[in-house]
Amino acid sequence: MRIATWNINGVRARHERLLAWLRDKAPDVLCLQEIKCEDKSFPKADIEALGWETATYGQKAYNGVAILSRSGLSAVERGFADGQAEDPQARLIAATVTGARVVCAYFPNGKEVGSEAYDYKLAWVERLRAKLAPLVTPASELALCGDYNVAPASIDVYDPVAWEGKILCSEPERAAFRGLLALGLTDALRALHPSEVAYTWWDYRELGFPKNKGMRLDHLLITAGLAKRLVRAEVDRNERKGKQASDHAPVVIEVAAG
Repeated sequence: MRIATWNINGVRARHERLLAWLRDKAPDVLCLQEIKCEDKSFPKADIEALGWETATYGQKAYNGVAILSRSGLSAVERGFADGQAEDPQARLIAATVTGARVVCAYFPNGKEVGSEAYDYKLAWVERLRAKLAPLVTPASELALCGDYNVAPASIDVYDPVAWEGKILCSEPERAAFRGLLALGLTDALRALHPSEVAYTWWDYRELGFPKNKGMRLDHLLITAGLAKRLVRAEVDRNERKGKQASDHAPVVIEVAAG
């Protein structure tokens, strides 16, 4: 099974690129973040005509997540659904695909260390960790896919000295990321490429992509049940090239059949 995650930064702006990428790469599952549209405006018909079933949790102009699957979606869950007041921001959707639980998440950015948005980000990640804790077992098959808005280590930042302690790279954010790993999750890309510089996001400004001033912010964390069958993990850097590209590149992993 090939699972991909991609912050598309506006599905309507990237409509044709999305369809072309699906036809070319044909992942079994694709998690999208920042679709930036309500469910009724998502290009469901065009995507389903290519053979993918869709589930969306949209919001006008901001946020929004979706899961696309070639083998069906069941037990779709939007938001935290944890018995608490639901987060008004559409950042989380989950579904079961061929027995594996796929969670698509768009983590808050946090804006600035110490801000109210930063506190919201850390609380949001802790709430997610608590939700996932009972689902992550040695035998379970679960993939947490998305734009985490966290660069976990120095290798994941083009200039770690300049970014030290700043948003996306602060120690509390990185500790929150490690807290997810501590549940029993594996960073799929790092499992196969422990020392590779592999960014997933480049700023549109100041020639960020041509100068490779990037960060690894998009991740797939997987349970041991999937990690033991992991055979490939890569960033599709080519999708960041050309006109109307998202500022993020897709990340794709392949898990052998069980």
